[in-house]
Amino acid sequence: MKIAVKKVLPDAKLPTYGSDFAAGADLYALLEEPCTIAPGETVLLHTGIAMEIPEGYGGFIYARSGLGVKKGLAPANKVGVIDSDYRGEIRVALHNHGAEAQTVENGERVAQLVIAPFLKAEFEERGELEDTVRGAGGFGSTGSR
Repeated sequence: MKIAVKKVLPDAKLPTYGSDFAAGADLYALLEEPCTIAPGETVLLHTGIAMEIPEGYGGFIYARSGLGVKKGLAPANKVGVIDSDYRGEIRVALHNHGAEAQTVENGERVAQLVIAPFLKAEFEERGELEDTVRGAGGFGSTGSR
């Protein structure tokens, strides 16, 4: 699948895959100077790109595991969703979950983008739902093992 990408800022880097079998393409920070993120702080980072995601697909922004484990940095909204009709710059809201300030450098990989199909549901109100064995059992209701 080919995805049209536009550089909205001239020094932007297009997403790249880290290996032949990677599901997520790396997104790169586009910064004029290094950005330090304090513990508990969220910063909105430029990537400098916009893209044309095909209808029936979404762009899903996930954390990079290494950045999360080593620096405590991950997208603030856990998973960002880019709709196929959005044509603006893709930005990453990066949150510092750690106890120490962390610095992001220009060109650093800050998140990964997965392009995936989705099903659009039609929601229909009903007075009752079909019964299941689990029923209305919520968090932890199926046990811990």
